[in-house]
Amino acid sequence: MEILKGNNKFYIGETEENIIAEITYKYHSEDVIIIDHTYVDPSLRGQNIAGRLLASIVKMAREENLKVIPVCSYAVVKLTRNNQYEDILHKK
Repeated sequence: MEILKGNNKFYIGETEENIIAEITYKYHSEDVIIIDHTYVDPSLRGQNIAGRLLASIVKMAREENLKVIPVCSYAVVKLTRNNQYEDILHKK
């Protein structure tokens, strides 16, 4: 399944409006994004789809020198449990 980049989201689906999985973000400032929502259709759960979506945002953040504020519960857990994301986490 291909992960596509949409308008402030990465998703899997036929179109941005017809998704089966997505992770969304919004800009907090010019160089800081907030990850605010992750959704995976129940038929896809257990296949690391959310992890792949999160990896897409992490890659984008690193390539574009963005900092990340995780707000959705999935992103909070994944990004704050270890030090591998320290380089992109926004420090308050």
